[in-house]
Order: sequence, then C-alpha cells, then structure tokens
Amino acid sequence: MGRSFANLHIKSKNFEKTVDALKKLSESHPKLLGENEVQETTVVMYVSKSNDWISVLHDYFVWGTVKKIGKTLSQLIEEPVMTAGYMNEEIFELSFFEKGDIQAERIFCEQWTRDEYEQLKEERLNDDYLRKALDIRNEDFDDLRRITSPEQAVDKLSELVKMSLWCNYEWIPYEEALRNRFEKRRF
Repeated sequence: MGRSFANLHIKSKNFEKTVDALKKLSESHPKLLGENEVQETTVVMYVSKSNDWISVLHDYFVWGTVKKIGKTLSQLIEEPVMTAGYMNEEIFELSFFEKGDIQAERIFCEQWTRDEYEQLKEERLNDDYLRKALDIRNEDFDDLRRITSPEQAVDKLSELVKMSLWCNYEWIPYEEALRNRFEKRRF
C-alpha cells in the first residue's frame, strides 16, 4: 500500500469569504465532515493561501469523501472548488465543482488501474473548463493530459499552478514546511 492524500482548493482572492464558507460547511454539514450532529464539536481545518488558491486540509478528507465535501462547499461559495484525491500511488483524481455541480474531472492512472477498478471513470470530461480553471497554457495542459502516472501528474500540476498539492491533514505534525504553510482554524 502506497502513499495517499486528499485536499481541496478554492480559487479565490477573498480569504475571509472562504473561511466563512468553511464555517458554514462545518455548522450545516457536520456529518459530511465525519462529525456527530448531536454533540457540540469543534471542527479543525488547516487553511493556506497561495497565489489565487486557498487550500484546505481536514482529517476526514480522503479519496472518496473529499469530492462530496467539495461539491457541498461549492454550493456555499461562489468560487470554483477543486478536489484532489491520491490513493495508494495508483490513482490521482482531480475534480472541479461550481454551485454544487461537477464541472470537470480528470483521473490520472495507468490502464491496468482502470481495468482493475471497473467503476473508475471521469464523471465529466471537460478539458476546456479544466485548462481555464487552472489557468494554464494549451501546450502545458496537453502535456499534463498525456500523463498516466499519478505521481507525475501531481508533480506537473503542482508546478503549473505554483503550489504543492502534496499535502494532507495527517502530515502536518511531521512536515515543518506544511506547518509553516497552513494555519490551524477551529470552527
């Protein structure tokens, strides 16, 4: 079993508006974040601002849950929400949501992985949307699109959007660079 991570990113210049949306998410959808609706709990997230992106880490973000959370968050904020899920060094799934709807998705993996996971298909292929949302040149996007290695796709995308996607809630205690980049927020 290999390395895994999941995170989400909001394309926004308004940090406080995004933090307000995260607060609404934690208050109105605690179950989605793995919290019990009956008990008063404090939701902890790590938030970082890089370029035009605001990155968010939470302990309930894993491949399979981060998309649902991104979809719901996109209903609470008027900005594109990108989710990234990387599983066992076999799959890198990149999804974009606006107003609660998936706008585009790309799954980077080898063909044998697609064959093994029979249900592994993009919900919505929309490369024009992806390229515009990521704000990358056509040539760079073509290079990214040809990649089948999940690790190489994460590295290339990190380079193109000028922020590392290699981040996960569980890594914060062990990686000083992440502790310096992310601010702990309680909701």
